[in-house]
Amino acid sequence: MTRKTTRDGAIARVRDTFDSGAFLSTLRRRVAIPTESQEPDRLPDLHRYLADEIAPSLAPMGYTCTITPNSAPGGGPFLVAERIEDPALPTLLTYGHGDVVRGIPEDWREGLDPWDITVEGERWYGRGTADNKGQHSIVIAALEAVLEERGHHGFNSRILIETSEEIGSPGLDAFLMEHAKDLDTDLMLASDGPRMNPERADMKLGNRGGIAFDLSLTLREGSRHSGHWGGVLEDPGIILAQAISCITTPRGRILVEDWLPKSIPPKVTAALNTLKIDPADPTLVMPDDWGQSDLSVGEKMYGWTSFIVLSMITGRPENPVNGVQPDARARCQLRFTADADHTRFLPALREHLDAHGFQMVEITPVEGNFFPAWRTDPESPWVDWAVDSISRTTGETPLVVPNSSGGLPSELFGRSLGCPILWIPHSYGGCRQHGPDEHVLTRITREGLSIMTGVFWDLGDPDGRPL
Repeated sequence: MTRKTTRDGAIARVRDTFDSGAFLSTLRRRVAIPTESQEPDRLPDLHRYLADEIAPSLAPMGYTCTITPNSAPGGGPFLVAERIEDPALPTLLTYGHGDVVRGIPEDWREGLDPWDITVEGERWYGRGTADNKGQHSIVIAALEAVLEERGHHGFNSRILIETSEEIGSPGLDAFLMEHAKDLDTDLMLASDGPRMNPERADMKLGNRGGIAFDLSLTLREGSRHSGHWGGVLEDPGIILAQAISCITTPRGRILVEDWLPKSIPPKVTAALNTLKIDPADPTLVMPDDWGQSDLSVGEKMYGWTSFIVLSMITGRPENPVNGVQPDARARCQLRFTADADHTRFLPALREHLDAHGFQMVEITPVEGNFFPAWRTDPESPWVDWAVDSISRTTGETPLVVPNSSGGLPSELFGRSLGCPILWIPHSYGGCRQHGPDEHVLTRITREGLSIMTGVFWDLGDPDGRPL
């Protein structure tokens, strides 16, 4: 008698993988490979992660794996795994990155090693446990659980793992453009970044973009004696500070109109107004009158443009000289949503500074420090479908965040592949990714395995998906 396969059965399988310690063993193997993409001599380890760890894990599931060198100098390779059941079925693309930031073992708490998972209560410590080895391992384990339970996925599956995300994904854009036809997909699902609330699943539809630029002016060669020339010569520090001050009000409200969205789409506003932003740090104060004061904290953080001064210098702060300085420089940053026109940012700033008498201040974009904004249409039927699937697994409606506040490569995928992109994260804000003592929480990891298994099961059900 043939056993009936069920959604609950697939979720039970993946939970057993977690409860038995098998998932931990797999993740421990992956964390042990020091895939620090910021270190050029780790390039062999990046290749080893794909060739000796990921590919052998996918081959028994019927995936054909191809590893492609990166066309960008210093960039790590790409792995594409493919399992095609029927060209008539919808195709899913999942994405993750196998590289990590520097391990910096000397900064980790005593008893912890970035390249070996240490279990302490509900925390698993190790570099990459949160960003991103743990998260793409959840995706792979969920795909495997559905395959074991059902005997097939019910959809075509492609998996892309890159190894240069932590250095800005050099070469990813070129790779996607070159292989767009090979990566043709109906839906991209990926897991990266933290949940907004560790107690509740969420789903992000994209990311804010970012651009950095320098404001600078040079008035002369060398400093001049402050006693003789102070109050007589123009001071570049004062001029630059005044130039920056005209960009916003004293309470941080942006005055360059072309930097701002013309409006926030109603469904985006509705989603953002349901968000409760918990700074998770009692020392952080978010005054209502800072920035765009008529917006909620959620709208400011996820639906609006932000401007900050990253650094500012004139003279030698570490060893001041009694002189009128010759120059001053500040590095500034904008974060913005898909509702703002990023092509107008620097031209509009030039016009704004000129109108306020600061023609002498130069604007220089920081090379390699730009990433576009992207947002999957909140009205896409895939959004409601994924919300329903997650709700069915967890018993609670997930938070739907129109875009993350930080950066993700959403725009690269959206522009190249033209498909909806959904991010379902399985970490939390306190995971310390990019710093010492990085870790994941076991309850989020176990729930994440269940969520993704349910999503993949539902994708394979022809009566339960949008297509």
